[in-house]
Amino acid sequence: MLQLVIRYSLFAAIATIVNLATQRLVLAASGTAGGMSFALAILAGTATGLLTKYILDKRWIFFDTSTGLATHGRKFGLYTVMGIVTTMVFWGTETAFWLAWGTDVAREAGAVIGLTVGYVIKYNLDRRFVFTLRKAEA
Repeated sequence: MLQLVIRYSLFAAIATIVNLATQRLVLAASGTAGGMSFALAILAGTATGLLTKYILDKRWIFFDTSTGLATHGRKFGLYTVMGIVTTMVFWGTETAFWLAWGTDVAREAGAVIGLTVGYVIKYNLDRRFVFTLRKAEA
């Protein structure tokens, strides 16, 4: 169990770094942190973080060896749906920190807090609804 927690935490950190690095790249490319640039940065960061986390979770957390485009599509779709609610936690916290303090440090601190809470919720949803071994897949 401890190894699972360590691995999941490490993968959450990796996905968080990918997410925030993507946000920084988008904000740097736009030259501003306001309005549409901020929204685009959050969306791009979320997309790259989500894909990174899915790949790591599938293989190293849930040990899912299923293959095939249809199976991956279904699982990634469910994984994404489970992430919608937890993403709202992340976006809400990040945005609240940005609006309250207006700095990149505050925005990123809010993102880390929001992502941490979201990942705990997401693990439980993924374990129950996404990475389940069905008899047809066995």
